[in-house]
Amino acid sequence: MNPTVLLFDIDGTLVSTGGAGRRAIDQAFEREHGRADACARIRFDGMTDRAILRLGLEAIAVEPTEPRIDALIAAYVQALEEQVKVTPDQRYVVHAGMREAVQRAQGTGAALGLGTGNVREGARLKLERVGLWAPFGFGGFGDDHELRPELIRIGAERGAAQLGVPRQQARVVVIGDTPKDVAAALAIGAQCVAVATGAFSVEALATSGATVAVPTIEQAMAFLFPR
Repeated sequence: MNPTVLLFDIDGTLVSTGGAGRRAIDQAFEREHGRADACARIRFDGMTDRAILRLGLEAIAVEPTEPRIDALIAAYVQALEEQVKVTPDQRYVVHAGMREAVQRAQGTGAALGLGTGNVREGARLKLERVGLWAPFGFGGFGDDHELRPELIRIGAERGAAQLGVPRQQARVVVIGDTPKDVAAALAIGAQCVAVATGAFSVEALATSGATVAVPTIEQAMAFLFPR
C-alpha cells in the first residue's frame, strides 16, 4: 500500500459503551455545578468532549471558561473510570469486524491511530476494558483541539511522522460513524470509511459525502487494505 494513516473513531465505531460516557458527564456536572441535567438536550454523536462540556455549561447559564471546562474534564475522567467498570458486558460491545480490522492494519505497515473527540485519558479507559488501547500508537484527541477537523489534522500529522513521510504524501483514512467524522475527513483532504454502527444509516452517511459508507467495517476491508 501507499504510506497509509488510519484514524479510528471510538464511540459508535470501535465500541459502544452502554452509555458510560454520558453517565460520567452527568456525574461531572452534578459534582461541579449541582446539575446532572446540563447535557440532557445535547446530542453527543461526533462531538468532542470539550465542545460537549462547553454546551452543557451554556445550557445551565454558566460562563464556559477554560478553567471550568478543565475542572469538568477532571471530574468526568474520574467518573468514567467507575462507569466503565460497572457497565454490564452485554451493553459494552466491540462492533462487528473491528478487532479484525485493527489486527489486519497492524500487519500492513499502516500507521494505526485514533481520531476521536474523547480526551486521551477517556479514550484509554474506554478501550482498555476491551483490549483495544495498546494497538493504537498515536492519535488526535479531544484534548488536542475542541474542533474535530483540527484534531483529525493533528492525528494525521502524527501518523505521517510515524511513517516518516510528509502528510501530503500519505493516504489518510478516517473511520467513523457520524457525518461529523465525514466532514472532518473531507476538511483535511482525507478519505472516510463511514460505518452505520452508531446512530446514522448507510444512506445518511453516504449523503454526507463519505468515500465509502457500509453497514459494518467488514464490507470495507478491500478499500482499507488494497492489494
